[in-house]
Amino acid sequence: MHRRWISRTVVSPAAALAVAGLTACGGAQPAQDDAAATTTATVATTTAAKPGEVTISDAAATELCEMIRHELSNFRVQGPTLGRFSLNAMVHEWALRNGGINGQVLADKAIVDRVTTAACAEVRTEALTALELPNLAAGLAF
Repeated sequence: MHRRWISRTVVSPAAALAVAGLTACGGAQPAQDDAAATTTATVATTTAAKPGEVTISDAAATELCEMIRHELSNFRVQGPTLGRFSLNAMVHEWALRNGGINGQVLADKAIVDRVTTAACAEVRTEALTALELPNLAAGLAF
């Protein structure tokens, strides 16, 4: 009997990618200025976000960390190529689930690194090692 190595969680994120791709084609988006393109993530903030700043809640940060933690063994088994695909799909799904921040993640991929560094540095380090990446943003091919 052959064992399948592709994670079951890839199916759901793959569907999310398809939906995101179709949604992105729908309406015209206003042009972003340089300030919006360099948004910053704020984890565990109690104040209102400044214009152009993305606020990531503690719950959303924890959710991303748990999603990555759950996939670490799959990243190691699948190797960097399939693991990066899985990471990319996972981040899309996470962004869509959490208030539609997908556009902000597209504009500023490093937000994933800032969130995971603040919320779960050890999980981020393990993912970087398994995926052979310098940072998580490098593994996102939106």
